[in-house]
Amino acid sequence: MLRSRDDTRPWRGAYAPYDLVKELCIAVGAIGLLAVVLTILFSSPDEKPSTIQQWSRQLPVNFVTTAVKELDETSDTAEYGPPYNHSAGSVQHFLFLHPQRWLGVSHPIDTARDYVIGPLKTIPDDPALRSALAAYQAAPAKTQKAWAEAYAKPLEEYAAAEEEGKPLPRTVAVTASSGEVSVQASGAGPVPTLMASLLTLAKSGGLDGSLLTGSQFFQTDYTEPLLFMADGGLLERRAEAQHLLGEQWGMMNETGSYPGQVWLWLYTFWYQIEPFKESPSADLQVMLIMAALSLLFVCVPFLPGVRDLPRRIPIYRLIWREHYRG
Repeated sequence: MLRSRDDTRPWRGAYAPYDLVKELCIAVGAIGLLAVVLTILFSSPDEKPSTIQQWSRQLPVNFVTTAVKELDETSDTAEYGPPYNHSAGSVQHFLFLHPQRWLGVSHPIDTARDYVIGPLKTIPDDPALRSALAAYQAAPAKTQKAWAEAYAKPLEEYAAAEEEGKPLPRTVAVTASSGEVSVQASGAGPVPTLMASLLTLAKSGGLDGSLLTGSQFFQTDYTEPLLFMADGGLLERRAEAQHLLGEQWGMMNETGSYPGQVWLWLYTFWYQIEPFKESPSADLQVMLIMAALSLLFVCVPFLPGVRDLPRRIPIYRLIWREHYRG
């Protein structure tokens, strides 16, 4: 006699007692213990956030070098393009999709004004700085660029010698006690005065506050200071120490002793293989792939064959085997 395959028919067999509270306590205890063990084994270090003040004190030459690039608008941020400016530097696209260009400049950043000129104007009672600012702003753009390039050249030579392990040029000097940077650059106009004042402001912590000034009561937009630091070397150095550079495959939390975001492995995986690894539009391409995969998972209940897998592979019969034995 064939048995009915209707699994929804009323149960007419015997019943066994089941302690739901006991089961709940065991489940919560096991999950809690597992969370504690995973936290100890795989937690991320509780690092303090990076600040411009920290950057200017630890790497004063790198800070000044980056600030000059912001001033003459040759930094990565200045040449990024939407949503920060109208530069065509790194506009990503895929086939006919150009979302970066379509959305336009939603968070405008003028690196010279926002990172150098604007913060320096907040410094009171400094006649030499006021005179230097007036002279710089009154000069034509070509002259401003020539001044910045003349000041940046010794700094670039210093950075190259430091990276290659060669003797450092004497055109750049760093005072060990105060962290002041002295640059011997002819034809730099008022730029040395501007950079010295900006470095002093940054070391005092005033530049951090200046870049976070906004119209809202609670300040939650950290775009400007983060982009400024990203143009420099502090974040790269910290990322390298935590094995988080582009050529190093890793992920971690921002802060706190909790397990890392393991679910991000599928997202970061695509950056390790071609053609995404070398593609200038890798971010957009990876986002499209993840969107397609997410849509596929959402559509599982509507895909013939896939939606029937739980019945074809009846794992539930193993879990409730005593019920189906009856």
